[in-house]
Amino acid sequence: MNPLEYQDYLALRAGAQVLEADRLGDKVLRLADGSFLKLFRRKRLISSAAWYPYAQRFADNATALARLDIPCPQVIAVWRVPAIARDAVHYHPLPGSTLRQLIGAGLDEAHRSALRDEFNRFVRQLHERGVYFRSLHLGNVVRTPDGRLGLIDISDVRVHRRPLGRLLRARNLRRMQRMAAERDWLDLDLLRSRSSRQAPPP
Repeated sequence: MNPLEYQDYLALRAGAQVLEADRLGDKVLRLADGSFLKLFRRKRLISSAAWYPYAQRFADNATALARLDIPCPQVIAVWRVPAIARDAVHYHPLPGSTLRQLIGAGLDEAHRSALRDEFNRFVRQLHERGVYFRSLHLGNVVRTPDGRLGLIDISDVRVHRRPLGRLLRARNLRRMQRMAAERDWLDLDLLRSRSSRQAPPP
């Protein structure tokens, strides 16, 4: 992870649009050229982020997912910005719309049902390929212009060498199960089971 001087950071973010922020500052920026800059701060003094920063995890996970042919953001660079006590990952966003956006745009029942089936096949594929994604929900799954499903916000992905077992499959679904508006999108019988053969591609 290379250091980024403050003046270079300011030049990079010139003309940027703030997409996400909290009371402590910017979190996600859309830069003037259309690429994104995601900023991470260490929340605790003693944390795994001290030796394995979240920005680097994001970059490593993008590489791992790309090897599995799972669409995801394409990383340009990873930096440490000492002047603002942040780490940053610069990347090209995954083109398309999140499933949450597609639903919000209005879908008839037939298209909604087809998209739900497609989503569950995709999650099953993630499980079979060993992808554990604690932030799984419809806002983090994108349908790309070529009709594939992919992942964004991937800093907490973990890729295992083998298909996920039942316990990890169940844990993978917990966040979404707590979302009243999205839990009915989960086909739990399909997603909690383990198959000896590769799930069909989305």
